[in-house]
Amino acid sequence: MSTPFCSPMYCDQCEQTFRGRACTEIGVCGKDPDMESLQKILLYGLKGMAAYAHHARRLGMVDEEVDAFMEEALFATVTNVNFDIPTLLEMVLECGRMNLRVMQMLNDGHLKVMGQPSPVEVTEGIQEGMGILVTGHDLVDLKDLLEQTEGTGIKVYTHGEMLPAHMYPELRKYQHLAGHYGGAWQKQRDEFEAFGGPILGTTNCVLIPWPTNTYLDRFYTTRATAVPGATRLKTNDFSAVIRRAQQIGPLKPTAVKKSTIGFHASVLLGLADKIVDAVKKGQIGRFFVIGGCDGAEPGRNYFAEFAQNTPANTLILTLGCGKYRIRDYDYGTIKLNGLEVPRLLDMGQCNDAYGAVQVALALARAFECGVNDLPLTLVISWFEQKAVAVLLTLLHLGVKGIRLGPALPAFITPNVLKVLQEQFDLKPIGTNAAADVELVMAR
Repeated sequence: MSTPFCSPMYCDQCEQTFRGRACTEIGVCGKDPDMESLQKILLYGLKGMAAYAHHARRLGMVDEEVDAFMEEALFATVTNVNFDIPTLLEMVLECGRMNLRVMQMLNDGHLKVMGQPSPVEVTEGIQEGMGILVTGHDLVDLKDLLEQTEGTGIKVYTHGEMLPAHMYPELRKYQHLAGHYGGAWQKQRDEFEAFGGPILGTTNCVLIPWPTNTYLDRFYTTRATAVPGATRLKTNDFSAVIRRAQQIGPLKPTAVKKSTIGFHASVLLGLADKIVDAVKKGQIGRFFVIGGCDGAEPGRNYFAEFAQNTPANTLILTLGCGKYRIRDYDYGTIKLNGLEVPRLLDMGQCNDAYGAVQVALALARAFECGVNDLPLTLVISWFEQKAVAVLLTLLHLGVKGIRLGPALPAFITPNVLKVLQEQFDLKPIGTNAAADVELVMAR
Protein backbone atom coordinates (compact mmCIF):
# COMPACT_ATOMS: atom_id res chain seq x y z
CA MET A 1 0.00 0.00 0.00
CA SER A 2 3.03 2.30 0.33
CA THR A 3 4.16 2.19 -3.31
CA PRO A 4 2.84 5.25 -5.19
CA PHE A 5 1.03 4.62 -8.45
CA CYS A 6 2.42 7.77 -10.07
CA SER A 7 5.80 9.28 -10.79
CA PRO A 8 7.73 10.64 -7.76
CA MET A 9 8.21 13.87 -9.67
CA TYR A 10 4.80 14.31 -11.25
CA CYS A 11 1.35 13.00 -10.39
CA ASP A 12 -0.76 12.33 -13.48
CA GLN A 13 -3.78 12.13 -11.17
CA CYS A 14 -3.32 15.51 -9.49
CA GLU A 15 -1.40 17.10 -12.37
CA GLN A 16 1.00 18.60 -9.88
CA THR A 17 4.67 18.16 -8.88
CA PHE A 18 5.79 17.75 -5.29
CA ARG A 19 9.52 18.53 -5.15
CA GLY A 20 10.67 15.01 -5.78
CA ARG A 21 8.17 13.28 -3.52
CA ALA A 22 5.18 11.25 -4.65
CA CYS A 23 1.77 12.69 -3.93
CA THR A 24 0.87 9.60 -1.89
CA GLU A 25 3.77 10.29 0.46
CA ILE A 26 2.36 13.66 1.48
CA GLY A 27 -1.31 12.76 1.33
CA VAL A 28 -2.37 15.08 -1.47
CA CYS A 29 -4.41 12.74 -3.63
CA GLY A 30 -4.52 9.86 -1.17
CA LYS A 31 -4.05 7.26 -3.90
CA ASP A 32 -2.78 3.75 -3.41
CA PRO A 33 -2.58 0.78 -5.79
CA ASP A 34 -5.76 -0.88 -4.48
CA MET A 35 -7.78 2.28 -4.92
CA GLU A 36 -6.41 2.70 -8.43
CA SER A 37 -7.21 -0.95 -9.15
CA LEU A 38 -10.86 -0.53 -8.15
CA GLN A 39 -11.12 2.67 -10.18
CA LYS A 40 -9.75 0.87 -13.23
CA ILE A 41 -12.18 -2.02 -12.78
CA LEU A 42 -15.00 0.50 -12.52
CA LEU A 43 -13.83 2.48 -15.56
CA TYR A 44 -13.42 -0.63 -17.72
CA GLY A 45 -16.80 -1.92 -16.59
CA LEU A 46 -18.39 1.43 -17.45
CA LYS A 47 -16.80 1.38 -20.90
CA GLY A 48 -18.24 -2.05 -21.61
CA MET A 49 -21.62 -1.06 -20.24
CA ALA A 50 -21.59 2.12 -22.35
CA ALA A 51 -21.01 0.03 -25.48
CA TYR A 52 -24.01 -2.19 -24.69
CA ALA A 53 -26.10 0.86 -23.77
CA HIS A 54 -25.19 2.44 -27.11
CA HIS A 55 -26.42 -0.65 -28.96
CA ALA A 56 -29.60 -0.66 -26.89
CA ARG A 57 -30.25 3.05 -27.52
CA ARG A 58 -30.09 2.45 -31.27
CA LEU A 59 -32.89 -0.06 -30.76
CA GLY A 60 -34.97 2.49 -28.85
CA MET A 61 -34.14 1.18 -25.37
CA VAL A 62 -33.02 3.71 -22.72
CA ASP A 63 -33.14 3.91 -18.94
CA GLU A 64 -32.72 7.06 -16.86
CA GLU A 65 -31.41 5.10 -13.85
CA VAL A 66 -28.64 3.60 -15.99
CA ASP A 67 -27.66 7.00 -17.40
CA ALA A 68 -27.60 8.54 -13.92
CA PHE A 69 -25.39 5.76 -12.57
CA MET A 70 -22.90 6.10 -15.40
CA GLU A 71 -22.54 9.81 -14.67
CA GLU A 72 -22.15 9.27 -10.93
CA ALA A 73 -19.67 6.40 -11.32
CA LEU A 74 -17.51 8.36 -13.74
CA PHE A 75 -17.62 11.33 -11.38
CA ALA A 76 -16.39 9.04 -8.57
CA THR A 77 -13.17 8.46 -10.51
CA VAL A 78 -12.37 12.17 -10.87
CA THR A 79 -9.40 13.56 -8.93
CA ASN A 80 -10.01 13.98 -5.19
CA VAL A 81 -13.55 12.59 -5.07
CA ASN A 82 -13.50 9.12 -3.58
CA PHE A 83 -10.65 7.71 -1.49
CA ASP A 84 -12.71 5.03 0.25
CA ILE A 85 -12.00 1.46 -0.91
CA PRO A 86 -15.23 -0.11 0.47
CA THR A 87 -17.28 2.55 -1.33
CA LEU A 88 -15.45 1.94 -4.59
CA LEU A 89 -15.96 -1.82 -4.27
CA GLU A 90 -19.66 -1.19 -3.67
CA MET A 91 -19.78 0.94 -6.82
CA VAL A 92 -17.96 -1.75 -8.82
CA LEU A 93 -20.64 -4.29 -7.91
CA GLU A 94 -23.35 -1.72 -8.62
CA CYS A 95 -21.85 -1.41 -12.08
CA GLY A 96 -22.51 -5.13 -12.44
CA ARG A 97 -26.15 -4.62 -11.45
CA MET A 98 -26.59 -1.79 -13.90
CA ASN A 99 -24.93 -3.74 -16.67
CA LEU A 100 -27.44 -6.53 -16.09
CA ARG A 101 -30.18 -3.99 -16.75
CA VAL A 102 -28.38 -2.75 -19.88
CA MET A 103 -28.01 -6.28 -21.25
CA GLN A 104 -31.70 -6.85 -20.58
CA MET A 105 -32.53 -3.67 -22.52
CA LEU A 106 -30.37 -4.82 -25.42
CA ASN A 107 -31.93 -8.27 -25.37
CA ASP A 108 -35.45 -6.81 -25.31
CA GLY A 109 -34.56 -4.39 -28.11
CA HIS A 110 -33.28 -7.20 -30.31
CA LEU A 111 -36.46 -9.21 -29.71
CA LYS A 112 -38.67 -6.19 -30.46
CA VAL A 113 -36.90 -5.16 -33.65
CA MET A 114 -35.41 -8.41 -34.96
CA GLY A 115 -38.11 -10.90 -33.89
CA GLN A 116 -38.19 -14.10 -31.85
CA PRO A 117 -34.95 -16.10 -32.32
CA SER A 118 -34.91 -19.74 -33.35
CA PRO A 119 -32.23 -22.29 -34.24
CA VAL A 120 -31.13 -22.11 -37.87
CA GLU A 121 -28.64 -23.79 -40.17
CA VAL A 122 -26.09 -21.32 -41.55
CA THR A 123 -23.91 -21.70 -44.65
CA GLU A 124 -20.31 -20.74 -43.92
CA GLY A 125 -17.98 -19.72 -46.73
CA ILE A 126 -18.05 -17.49 -49.82
CA GLN A 127 -20.62 -18.26 -52.50
CA GLU A 128 -20.77 -17.13 -56.12
CA GLY A 129 -21.59 -13.49 -56.83
CA MET A 130 -20.92 -10.07 -55.35
CA GLY A 131 -20.67 -9.79 -51.57
CA ILE A 132 -20.28 -7.53 -48.54
CA LEU A 133 -18.89 -8.73 -45.21
CA VAL A 134 -20.29 -7.24 -41.98
CA THR A 135 -18.30 -7.49 -38.75
CA GLY A 136 -18.72 -6.12 -35.21
CA HIS A 137 -21.89 -6.37 -33.10
CA ASP A 138 -24.47 -3.85 -34.33
CA LEU A 139 -27.52 -5.63 -35.77
CA VAL A 140 -29.18 -2.31 -36.67
CA ASP A 141 -26.38 -1.62 -39.15
CA LEU A 142 -26.82 -5.09 -40.61
CA LYS A 143 -30.59 -4.65 -40.93
CA ASP A 144 -30.18 -1.30 -42.70
CA LEU A 145 -27.58 -2.76 -45.05
CA LEU A 146 -29.87 -5.68 -45.90
CA GLU A 147 -32.68 -3.24 -46.72
CA GLN A 148 -30.43 -1.13 -48.93
CA THR A 149 -28.92 -4.09 -50.80
CA GLU A 150 -32.22 -5.82 -51.51
CA GLY A 151 -32.62 -6.40 -55.24
CA THR A 152 -29.00 -5.48 -56.07
CA GLY A 153 -27.74 -9.04 -56.44
CA ILE A 154 -25.23 -8.45 -53.64
CA LYS A 155 -24.93 -11.17 -51.00
CA VAL A 156 -24.36 -10.10 -47.40
CA TYR A 157 -22.18 -12.22 -45.10
CA THR A 158 -21.74 -11.99 -41.33
CA HIS A 159 -18.35 -12.16 -39.65
CA GLY A 160 -17.24 -12.77 -36.07
CA GLU A 161 -19.80 -11.66 -33.49
CA MET A 162 -22.39 -11.04 -36.21
CA LEU A 163 -22.98 -14.79 -36.68
CA PRO A 164 -25.96 -14.81 -34.23
CA ALA A 165 -27.79 -12.39 -36.56
CA HIS A 166 -29.01 -15.40 -38.53
CA MET A 167 -31.25 -16.52 -35.65
CA TYR A 168 -33.52 -13.47 -35.97
CA PRO A 169 -36.44 -13.78 -38.44
CA GLU A 170 -36.48 -10.08 -39.33
CA LEU A 171 -32.92 -10.44 -40.61
CA ARG A 172 -32.97 -13.86 -42.23
CA LYS A 173 -36.14 -12.97 -44.15
CA TYR A 174 -33.72 -11.27 -46.53
CA GLN A 175 -32.67 -14.07 -48.85
CA HIS A 176 -29.44 -12.28 -49.72
CA LEU A 177 -28.26 -12.72 -46.10
CA ALA A 178 -26.26 -15.50 -47.65
CA GLY A 179 -24.25 -16.89 -44.77
CA HIS A 180 -21.20 -16.42 -42.59
CA TYR A 181 -17.50 -16.08 -43.27
CA GLY A 182 -14.57 -16.08 -40.85
CA GLY A 183 -13.96 -16.48 -37.15
CA ALA A 184 -12.84 -14.41 -34.17
CA TRP A 185 -11.62 -10.83 -34.42
CA GLN A 186 -7.89 -11.53 -34.11
CA LYS A 187 -7.88 -13.40 -37.46
CA GLN A 188 -9.55 -10.62 -39.41
CA ARG A 189 -6.46 -9.27 -41.18
CA ASP A 190 -6.03 -12.54 -43.05
CA GLU A 191 -9.78 -13.10 -43.44
CA PHE A 192 -10.55 -9.59 -44.69
CA GLU A 193 -7.67 -9.84 -47.14
CA ALA A 194 -8.94 -13.16 -48.48
CA PHE A 195 -12.60 -12.11 -48.65
CA GLY A 196 -12.02 -9.82 -51.61
CA GLY A 197 -15.12 -7.66 -51.26
CA PRO A 198 -16.07 -4.65 -49.11
CA ILE A 199 -16.01 -5.01 -45.32
CA LEU A 200 -18.29 -3.03 -43.00
CA GLY A 201 -16.99 -2.67 -39.42
CA THR A 202 -19.87 -1.71 -37.14
CA THR A 203 -18.36 -1.65 -33.62
CA ASN A 204 -15.29 -2.55 -31.60
CA CYS A 205 -13.16 -5.62 -32.40
CA VAL A 206 -11.64 -4.18 -35.56
CA LEU A 207 -7.89 -4.09 -36.15
CA ILE A 208 -5.57 -1.71 -37.97
CA PRO A 209 -4.44 -3.57 -41.12
CA TRP A 210 -0.80 -4.52 -41.54
CA PRO A 211 1.18 -2.53 -44.16
CA THR A 212 1.09 -5.67 -46.30
CA ASN A 213 -2.74 -5.79 -46.27
CA THR A 214 -4.50 -4.39 -49.32
CA TYR A 215 -8.13 -4.10 -48.16
CA LEU A 216 -8.13 -0.53 -46.78
CA ASP A 217 -9.75 0.83 -49.94
CA ARG A 218 -12.70 -1.53 -49.40
CA PHE A 219 -12.90 -1.20 -45.59
CA TYR A 220 -15.74 0.93 -44.19
CA THR A 221 -16.60 1.69 -40.55
CA THR A 222 -19.62 3.28 -38.87
CA ARG A 223 -19.87 6.26 -36.48
CA ALA A 224 -17.45 5.91 -33.53
CA THR A 225 -15.63 2.98 -35.12
CA ALA A 226 -12.67 4.19 -37.18
CA VAL A 227 -9.48 2.76 -38.67
CA PRO A 228 -6.73 4.94 -40.20
CA GLY A 229 -7.01 4.85 -43.97
CA ALA A 230 -10.48 3.27 -44.04
CA THR A 231 -13.69 5.11 -44.97
CA ARG A 232 -15.75 6.17 -41.96
CA LEU A 233 -19.50 6.48 -42.49
CA LYS A 234 -21.26 8.95 -40.20
CA THR A 235 -24.76 7.85 -41.20
CA ASN A 236 -26.41 4.59 -42.19
CA ASP A 237 -26.33 5.45 -45.86
CA PHE A 238 -24.39 2.47 -47.21
CA SER A 239 -24.49 3.48 -50.87
CA ALA A 240 -20.68 3.84 -50.97
CA VAL A 241 -20.26 0.25 -49.74
CA ILE A 242 -22.79 -0.99 -52.29
CA ARG A 243 -21.04 0.84 -55.15
CA ARG A 244 -17.70 -0.66 -54.10
CA ALA A 245 -19.18 -4.16 -54.13
CA GLN A 246 -20.51 -3.54 -57.63
CA GLN A 247 -17.13 -2.22 -58.79
CA ILE A 248 -15.32 -5.29 -57.43
CA GLY A 249 -17.85 -7.69 -58.91
CA PRO A 250 -18.19 -11.42 -58.18
CA LEU A 251 -16.03 -12.84 -55.40
CA LYS A 252 -13.93 -15.98 -55.57
CA PRO A 253 -16.03 -18.80 -54.05
CA THR A 254 -14.61 -21.01 -51.29
CA ALA A 255 -15.59 -24.35 -49.86
CA VAL A 256 -18.71 -24.09 -47.70
CA LYS A 257 -19.97 -25.94 -44.67
CA LYS A 258 -23.12 -25.91 -42.56
CA SER A 259 -23.50 -25.09 -38.88
CA THR A 260 -26.46 -24.72 -36.52
CA ILE A 261 -26.72 -21.67 -34.29
CA GLY A 262 -29.52 -19.76 -32.56
CA PHE A 263 -30.04 -21.33 -29.14
CA HIS A 264 -31.06 -18.00 -27.64
CA ALA A 265 -32.15 -17.95 -23.99
CA SER A 266 -35.80 -17.80 -25.04
CA VAL A 267 -35.31 -21.04 -26.99
CA LEU A 268 -33.71 -22.80 -24.02
CA LEU A 269 -36.32 -21.49 -21.60
CA GLY A 270 -38.92 -23.02 -23.90
CA LEU A 271 -37.20 -26.37 -23.26
CA ALA A 272 -36.89 -25.78 -19.52
CA ASP A 273 -39.28 -28.55 -18.52
CA LYS A 274 -37.40 -31.08 -20.67
CA ILE A 275 -34.04 -29.87 -19.34
CA VAL A 276 -35.17 -30.09 -15.71
CA ASP A 277 -36.61 -33.57 -16.26
CA ALA A 278 -33.40 -34.69 -17.98
CA VAL A 279 -31.35 -33.51 -15.00
CA LYS A 280 -33.63 -35.34 -12.57
CA LYS A 281 -33.31 -38.52 -14.63
CA GLY A 282 -29.54 -38.23 -14.78
CA GLN A 283 -29.48 -37.63 -18.53
CA ILE A 284 -27.68 -34.32 -17.96
CA GLY A 285 -24.85 -34.44 -15.45
CA ARG A 286 -23.69 -30.84 -15.65
CA PHE A 287 -23.93 -27.55 -17.54
CA PHE A 288 -20.85 -25.71 -18.73
CA VAL A 289 -20.76 -22.10 -19.90
CA ILE A 290 -17.61 -21.83 -22.02
CA GLY A 291 -17.15 -18.63 -24.00
CA GLY A 292 -16.52 -14.91 -23.80
CA CYS A 293 -13.87 -12.92 -25.68
CA ASP A 294 -11.26 -14.64 -27.78
CA GLY A 295 -7.71 -13.43 -28.32
CA ALA A 296 -4.32 -14.47 -29.66
CA GLU A 297 -2.44 -14.89 -26.36
CA PRO A 298 -0.89 -18.24 -25.46
CA GLY A 299 -3.05 -20.28 -23.11
CA ARG A 300 -6.37 -19.85 -24.89
CA ASN A 301 -6.23 -23.40 -26.25
CA TYR A 302 -7.23 -24.34 -22.71
CA PHE A 303 -10.85 -23.54 -23.52
CA ALA A 304 -10.92 -25.91 -26.51
CA GLU A 305 -9.26 -28.67 -24.50
CA PHE A 306 -11.66 -28.12 -21.61
CA ALA A 307 -14.72 -28.31 -23.87
CA GLN A 308 -13.48 -31.39 -25.69
CA ASN A 309 -12.98 -33.20 -22.40
CA THR A 310 -16.49 -32.58 -21.05
CA PRO A 311 -18.46 -35.84 -20.64
CA ALA A 312 -21.10 -36.90 -23.14
CA ASN A 313 -23.90 -36.37 -20.60
CA THR A 314 -23.21 -32.64 -20.23
CA LEU A 315 -24.45 -29.55 -22.08
CA ILE A 316 -22.13 -26.75 -23.20
CA LEU A 317 -23.52 -23.23 -23.56
CA THR A 318 -21.32 -20.83 -25.49
CA LEU A 319 -21.47 -17.18 -26.53
CA GLY A 320 -19.26 -14.35 -27.67
CA CYS A 321 -16.33 -14.77 -30.05
CA GLY A 322 -14.87 -17.22 -27.54
CA LYS A 323 -17.14 -19.75 -29.27
CA TYR A 324 -14.64 -19.93 -32.13
CA ARG A 325 -12.18 -21.66 -29.82
CA ILE A 326 -14.56 -24.54 -29.23
CA ARG A 327 -17.10 -24.79 -32.05
CA ASP A 328 -15.08 -26.68 -34.71
CA TYR A 329 -15.42 -30.02 -32.94
CA ASP A 330 -18.09 -32.70 -32.97
CA TYR A 331 -19.52 -32.87 -29.46
CA GLY A 332 -22.41 -35.07 -30.50
CA THR A 333 -25.97 -34.72 -29.29
CA ILE A 334 -27.89 -35.28 -26.10
CA LYS A 335 -31.50 -36.40 -25.64
CA LEU A 336 -33.94 -34.32 -23.63
CA ASN A 337 -36.88 -36.64 -23.12
CA GLY A 338 -36.79 -37.84 -26.69
CA LEU A 339 -35.78 -34.47 -28.18
CA GLU A 340 -32.25 -34.65 -29.57
CA VAL A 341 -30.23 -31.43 -29.38
CA PRO A 342 -26.55 -30.62 -29.97
CA ARG A 343 -24.38 -30.78 -26.86
CA LEU A 344 -22.83 -27.45 -27.88
CA LEU A 345 -25.49 -24.72 -27.89
CA ASP A 346 -24.54 -21.33 -29.33
CA MET A 347 -26.53 -18.70 -27.41
CA GLY A 348 -25.35 -15.65 -29.33
CA GLN A 349 -23.16 -12.58 -28.88
CA CYS A 350 -21.18 -11.61 -25.77
CA ASN A 351 -24.10 -9.47 -24.60
CA ASP A 352 -26.28 -12.60 -24.67
CA ALA A 353 -24.57 -13.51 -21.41
CA TYR A 354 -27.80 -11.99 -20.07
CA GLY A 355 -29.59 -14.97 -21.56
CA ALA A 356 -27.22 -17.43 -19.92
CA VAL A 357 -27.94 -15.73 -16.60
CA GLN A 358 -31.68 -16.01 -17.18
CA VAL A 359 -31.38 -19.72 -17.98
CA ALA A 360 -29.37 -20.28 -14.80
CA LEU A 361 -31.89 -18.34 -12.70
CA ALA A 362 -34.78 -20.32 -14.24
CA LEU A 363 -33.08 -23.62 -13.43
CA ALA A 364 -32.40 -22.46 -9.88
CA ARG A 365 -36.09 -21.63 -9.44
CA ALA A 366 -37.10 -24.99 -10.89
CA PHE A 367 -34.84 -26.87 -8.49
CA GLU A 368 -35.61 -24.50 -5.59
CA CYS A 369 -31.96 -23.76 -4.96
CA GLY A 370 -29.41 -21.02 -5.47
CA VAL A 371 -27.46 -20.56 -8.69
CA ASN A 372 -24.29 -21.71 -6.94
CA ASP A 373 -26.03 -24.97 -5.99
CA LEU A 374 -26.70 -25.87 -9.63
CA PRO A 375 -24.51 -28.38 -11.52
CA LEU A 376 -23.10 -25.39 -13.42
CA THR A 377 -19.51 -24.39 -14.18
CA LEU A 378 -18.47 -21.13 -15.84
CA VAL A 379 -15.20 -21.12 -17.79
CA ILE A 380 -14.89 -17.61 -19.20
CA SER A 381 -12.33 -16.12 -21.57
CA TRP A 382 -11.89 -12.37 -21.38
CA PHE A 383 -10.11 -9.73 -23.40
CA GLU A 384 -11.69 -6.27 -23.35
CA GLN A 385 -14.01 -3.94 -21.47
CA LYS A 386 -17.31 -5.61 -22.41
CA ALA A 387 -15.99 -8.79 -20.80
CA VAL A 388 -15.19 -6.82 -17.62
CA ALA A 389 -18.78 -5.51 -17.54
CA VAL A 390 -20.19 -9.03 -17.91
CA LEU A 391 -17.88 -10.33 -15.18
CA LEU A 392 -19.08 -7.58 -12.81
CA THR A 393 -22.68 -8.60 -13.56
CA LEU A 394 -21.92 -12.20 -12.62
CA LEU A 395 -20.26 -11.04 -9.40
CA HIS A 396 -23.21 -8.78 -8.61
CA LEU A 397 -25.46 -11.84 -8.90
CA GLY A 398 -23.23 -13.66 -6.43
CA VAL A 399 -22.05 -16.28 -8.91
CA LYS A 400 -19.09 -18.12 -7.39
CA GLY A 401 -16.33 -20.32 -8.72
CA ILE A 402 -15.89 -18.62 -12.09
CA ARG A 403 -12.76 -19.80 -13.92
CA LEU A 404 -11.30 -16.82 -15.80
CA GLY A 405 -8.53 -16.77 -18.34
CA PRO A 406 -6.15 -16.92 -20.03
CA ALA A 407 -4.89 -14.93 -17.03
CA LEU A 408 -6.50 -12.80 -14.38
CA PRO A 409 -6.54 -9.07 -15.20
CA ALA A 410 -3.24 -7.35 -14.46
CA PHE A 411 -5.08 -4.27 -13.18
CA ILE A 412 -6.43 -6.26 -10.21
CA THR A 413 -3.98 -5.88 -7.32
CA PRO A 414 -3.25 -8.79 -4.95
CA ASN A 415 -5.34 -7.18 -2.19
CA VAL A 416 -8.35 -6.64 -4.45
CA LEU A 417 -7.96 -10.15 -5.88
CA LYS A 418 -7.94 -11.56 -2.37
CA VAL A 419 -11.30 -9.91 -1.68
CA LEU A 420 -12.77 -11.25 -4.93
CA GLN A 421 -11.47 -14.73 -4.19
CA GLU A 422 -12.80 -14.69 -0.63
CA GLN A 423 -16.24 -13.40 -1.62
CA PHE A 424 -16.71 -15.04 -5.02
CA ASP A 425 -14.10 -17.81 -5.33
CA LEU A 426 -12.87 -16.18 -8.54
CA LYS A 427 -10.00 -18.24 -9.91
CA PRO A 428 -7.69 -18.37 -12.93
CA ILE A 429 -8.00 -21.21 -15.41
CA GLY A 430 -5.58 -24.04 -14.81
CA THR A 431 -2.85 -25.54 -16.96
CA ASN A 432 -4.38 -28.99 -17.41
CA ALA A 433 -7.89 -28.71 -18.87
CA ALA A 434 -8.61 -32.45 -18.81
CA ALA A 435 -7.68 -32.69 -15.13
CA ASP A 436 -9.80 -29.64 -14.33
CA VAL A 437 -12.84 -31.23 -16.00
CA GLU A 438 -12.33 -34.37 -13.94
CA LEU A 439 -12.09 -32.28 -10.78
CA VAL A 440 -15.31 -30.42 -11.62
CA MET A 441 -17.23 -33.61 -12.40
CA ALA A 442 -16.03 -35.27 -9.20
CA ARG A 443 -17.67 -32.63 -7.03
